[in-house]
Amino acid sequence: MPTMATAVLEESLAQRVLSGDRISRQDAAALYHLPLNELGALADHRRKLIRREAFAGRGNEIVTYIVDRNINYTNVCNVYCKFCAFYRTERDTDHYVLNHEQLDSKLDELTAIGGVQILLQGGHHPKLGIDYYLNLLSHVREKYPHINVHGFSPPEFNHFADVFGLSLRDVITRFKEAGLGSIPGGGGEILVDRVRNRIAPLKCNSDQWLKVMEIAHELGLNSSCTMMFGHVETLEERLEHLQRLRDQQDATGGFTAFICWTFQPEHTKLKAEPVGSAEYLRMQALSRIFLDNIPNLQSSWVTQGPRIGQIALQYGANDFGSVMMEENVVSSAGTSFRLAKEEIEELITTAGYEPRQRNNWYELLS
Repeated sequence: MPTMATAVLEESLAQRVLSGDRISRQDAAALYHLPLNELGALADHRRKLIRREAFAGRGNEIVTYIVDRNINYTNVCNVYCKFCAFYRTERDTDHYVLNHEQLDSKLDELTAIGGVQILLQGGHHPKLGIDYYLNLLSHVREKYPHINVHGFSPPEFNHFADVFGLSLRDVITRFKEAGLGSIPGGGGEILVDRVRNRIAPLKCNSDQWLKVMEIAHELGLNSSCTMMFGHVETLEERLEHLQRLRDQQDATGGFTAFICWTFQPEHTKLKAEPVGSAEYLRMQALSRIFLDNIPNLQSSWVTQGPRIGQIALQYGANDFGSVMMEENVVSSAGTSFRLAKEEIEELITTAGYEPRQRNNWYELLS
């Protein structure tokens, strides 16, 4: 049973959240232990405070989504993350690198359903030179000008700098000039090196991940940011991760959205007991409260399923993510949910919100 002093402290902290005050990591640790429905209600209120100016006076609150497609240009990777079931080596018979014709086929299908973006990511291929990437970007820009390339995570950019013998700034600048429109927040996992050294020791460290985002934002490229949790990290390390994202946003302001999801264990080498949907909702709600300077928060129905994705709209999320015609990485780890545009709109509508399609910059589309 909580003591009287504890109850007073929790009430005082809840009032600060309701007032829109910034909370500390110590505050967040205290909020984490609230009953789930109470934490969700605080996060929902915080969402309304953050989003109230965006769609004021429109009747029903808006929940956005995007029509895009995940495209993995290669599955060859030499960092061998323990939580990944997607990567292959060049010795594996099912390794691949997409050519322009294969890419066009995917983009034609996306265009046919009104898609506006691709999430372009791949493994850390040790032999692909810079011309492959620049030609790919230029090809998409010239043939599919209506498609934004949301591509290449911070670990990929660190890999590129090493392979190409260029600085991070030079690589990102050249990619932007060739047609890169924005950068996804993949590879963030947990931005604490103790954790990263256990689950992905060959991938870039926390400072290197953040440096890519700092440079990208300085160059005018927006990005998303992420957290993959529920494996070997502690609560304190999750909060340190959120602190580093909030600090980065204070400095550069380039993050458009935050997305978190739980570790999916099937077919991976990482031995960890998976956490359930309640823990996902708890961390999403806590993230919405803590990340007071990041305007949008996506529901992760891809890992949690449509029903939990819908419930997440009451736990701080204002966006339903992507139609996602194609997804290969999470599905390789045993989780595979698919939703058409109409199904997403139905889920948003039955939850009491107005569904609206958006682009990467959260501008509403007709």
